[in-house]
Amino acid sequence: MTTHAPMKHDPTAPRPASAEPAGSAPPRTSPTRSRALALAVLCAGMLMIVLDGSIVTVALPAIQRDLGFTSADLTWTVNAYLIAFGGLLLLAGRLGDLVGRRKVFVAGLLLFTAASLLCALATDQGMLIAARFLQGVGGALASSVSLGMIVTLFPEPGERGRAIGAFSFVGAAGASIGQVLGGILTEALDWHWIFLINLPLGLAAALLALRVLAPDRGPGLRAGADALGAVLITAALMLGIFTIVGTAEHGWTSARTLGLGALALVLLAGFLARQARAATPLLPLRMFRSRAVSVANGVQVLVISGMFGFQILVALYLQNVRGYGAAATGLAMLPAALAIGAVSLLLSARLSARFGERAVLLAGLALLVAALGLLLRLPADAGYAVDLLPTMLLVGGGGLVLSGLASLGMSGAGEADAGTASGLFNTTQQVGAALGVAVLSTLATSHGEALAAAGHPAAEALTGGFRLAFAVATGLLALAFAVTALVLRPAR
Repeated sequence: MTTHAPMKHDPTAPRPASAEPAGSAPPRTSPTRSRALALAVLCAGMLMIVLDGSIVTVALPAIQRDLGFTSADLTWTVNAYLIAFGGLLLLAGRLGDLVGRRKVFVAGLLLFTAASLLCALATDQGMLIAARFLQGVGGALASSVSLGMIVTLFPEPGERGRAIGAFSFVGAAGASIGQVLGGILTEALDWHWIFLINLPLGLAAALLALRVLAPDRGPGLRAGADALGAVLITAALMLGIFTIVGTAEHGWTSARTLGLGALALVLLAGFLARQARAATPLLPLRMFRSRAVSVANGVQVLVISGMFGFQILVALYLQNVRGYGAAATGLAMLPAALAIGAVSLLLSARLSARFGERAVLLAGLALLVAALGLLLRLPADAGYAVDLLPTMLLVGGGGLVLSGLASLGMSGAGEADAGTASGLFNTTQQVGAALGVAVLSTLATSHGEALAAAGHPAAEALTGGFRLAFAVATGLLALAFAVTALVLRPAR
């Protein structure tokens, strides 16, 4: 279907003039411009959420020093957010389908903003982790419906590709702005201020959403939201991440690790069994009959695990090994974010239209494997231009990967289940991020401590731990390339 007018039953498109109350003036904006404004608001909401994530990564060392976090416990400032985010995305997407996506989007923005204020006021570890968890809940509500609204706003494949490319660009722009801004705020003021930046952004985005996004209605909560399924999957994720983080102290083969890991798998199996039998499942298993949807979500777990862990570990390496300040760390990582943003905005849609999403996805994955592979030789006294800048530039292949995965993950999603499909895609993204941070940071910490105990200098020991983590991340990306090449069929 190719049209520039909103779909007849499109719940996210602005209302036609006939839907205005009697006596009201007709809208002055064209349907195409109205959809562009709606896309801008959705991108603004996502900008705030991504901005917060990248700001936190740069400020982690300052938070650790101020609140007395251990290296293993520090990951919970990230994982508490990711667990709530990833665990609730499916339920939030379903709620958007049931009660209206605009309501869920605005509620998420407001909750995220309020939780950001609590983060800024945090004076101990427990308060910060709890506030980050609430941020994850708000982020899940806002993010779960964003792609679903884009799909219904832009049903024509070419327009949808460009819209998703713009959405991916905003994600990269938020990451680049956050890294620089986080470093500046942390050094010039205090790490508490990195969360205060969300207050004006969140309130402005919520108000604009109420004006630009048209009200939409679903069948209501009586159709069912599967709260039990949400409890099972959230508990499984939380316990799984807790188990992985605990391996730094207890080891991978301890009775504690194996027992908790088995319990997390039981909860996950219970969730899948619930989805197979529930009258209104949180995640209809029929969605996985689509090879493209299954591959996109599976590959995304691998890609995000490697790349999000890379982002955290590079920031820690620059500050703890090379002695960079927070602002310098943000500037050092800026080329990677800019490269991803430029590729996703300028190249991804054009290349996908010409060569197909599978070919473009494989090319992007190959660039990411090469980028992280360069870090396997990372020395303790690395020079930025020689040892790090080439990786930052090659990471631009992520712009091809992220846009391609989003298009494949939302392929075939209709208006009725767009929220669920969007929630699933965002869930695998956040699950990958949580697992990547937990696994890679645990590996880096444990191996670095082992090298230090064996008598290696502190900088060499830390760098050795990071190199092991980068090797595992490279393997995850290579596996993603193999799965895509072998399982995803070329488009005819």
